[in-house]
Amino acid sequence: MSREKMIEAADLAKTFRLHNQGGIELPVFNGIELRVQGGECVVLFGPSGSGKSTLLRSIYGNYKPTAGSIKIRHEGKWIDIVTAPPQAILRVRKTTMGYVSQFLRVIPRVPTLDVVSEPLRAIGVEAEEAKDKARDLLTRLNVPEHLWHVAPATFSGGEQQRVNIARGFIFDYPILLLDEPTASLDEENQEAVLGLIFEARDRGAALVGIFHDPGVRKAIGSRHFEMPYSEVA
Repeated sequence: MSREKMIEAADLAKTFRLHNQGGIELPVFNGIELRVQGGECVVLFGPSGSGKSTLLRSIYGNYKPTAGSIKIRHEGKWIDIVTAPPQAILRVRKTTMGYVSQFLRVIPRVPTLDVVSEPLRAIGVEAEEAKDKARDLLTRLNVPEHLWHVAPATFSGGEQQRVNIARGFIFDYPILLLDEPTASLDEENQEAVLGLIFEARDRGAALVGIFHDPGVRKAIGSRHFEMPYSEVA
């Protein structure tokens, strides 16, 4: 199991500027120092508004931090997500860093099997092989087979959530960011998701996650990272 350092965030700060409200600034966090190795799951914790999801989205490159750096080990080299061009971030997302949340955002009318298998097909895996992996994951996550050829936009919230989780785990990303993937799931489906997370950790992936359930945090976390106190949190 790899213990290589995969994520290194240093002196990280994020402030939102509300341009439609007179340019008001809302500081979210400041001075974040976070290092994550392969084979560990770091659980972010802190009160609502402390910036946990903002930190995950900054690591993934959805938000641009106000200051600091976020270095990701990609194909043996370090890439700073804060300064990298969009094309480089897309390459990192393709084979190095996955993002799993409880919310599904997909193109309408695309069947579930295609939604889940797309990350594999995007890197050149044959369509049927990719769909076989998608079938395995959908089965593990208790998504009924009669839904596999239906667009997930019409599914229940829990079914959509499990489709999204299957899509996030279909490729063995060296880095996985997990934003409340077990929220609102019943015990059986929560256990299925935890099984996937344990397997990713055991194969050497570096995981950073948000889990509001104390039992889940205790079960899955190698260590906890407390978000620094902010007066606006």
